[in-house]
Amino acid sequence: QVQLVESGGGLVQAGGSLRLSCAASGSIASINGMGWYRQAPGRQRELVAYIASGGMIQYADSVKGRFTISRGNDKKTVYLQMDSPKPEDTAVYYCNVYLNTRYSSGLNSWGQGTQVTVSS
Repeated sequence: QVQLVESGGGLVQAGGSLRLSCAASGSIASINGMGWYRQAPGRQRELVAYIASGGMIQYADSVKGRFTISRGNDKKTVYLQMDSPKPEDTAVYYCNVYLNTRYSSGLNSWGQGTQVTVSS
């Protein structure tokens, strides 16, 4: 079983900074990639940023130049540094980890979600 624990959400003023963290634990054999998605009310869940095991990084166009995704040294923690957030970044942010366990491969695991609210 795999657990993802997210932290760091909350209320931030536009132009400020906020950092989200997600720690993966449990029966993990290897991690293929880690990322952050978000879902605003009435909208579909969308990719914010993703980092593959080899280091390739992908960002949504709307956050390029403002958000930075990174991994911890343990390679089981992923961070999202949110600089200069805008009110339109308000959403529930979900951590996603694409991983392999001892018994299964290609599993998609999701965090519980953390609310980020950006005030104008």
